[in-house]
Amino acid sequence: MTKTLELLSDPINFAVVQLPERNYPGVVIQGDTLNGLVRRLDEMRSLAKSNQPEDVEDMAAEIQMLWEQLSAARDHYEATCSERGIELPYPRVPR
Repeated sequence: MTKTLELLSDPINFAVVQLPERNYPGVVIQGDTLNGLVRRLDEMRSLAKSNQPEDVEDMAAEIQMLWEQLSAARDHYEATCSERGIELPYPRVPR
């Protein structure tokens, strides 16, 4: 079975694509980027389990980096949808 998808944005770490039979576009994450996100979450999980007060600052830094990466992906998704006149599948929250 062959189906075609449409690339809606430049192929960067987070590319926006339109899959067949889907109402809204999705985001493709490169494998190395996905692995980095999972490793960050794993580090946060380890820091949370340690119960050491000094680890709280490290965990906050890890959370901030993960938030920045995922926010950049969301911003890229929203900009791509806007440029193409595609409604978002969720209400946009003012930032």
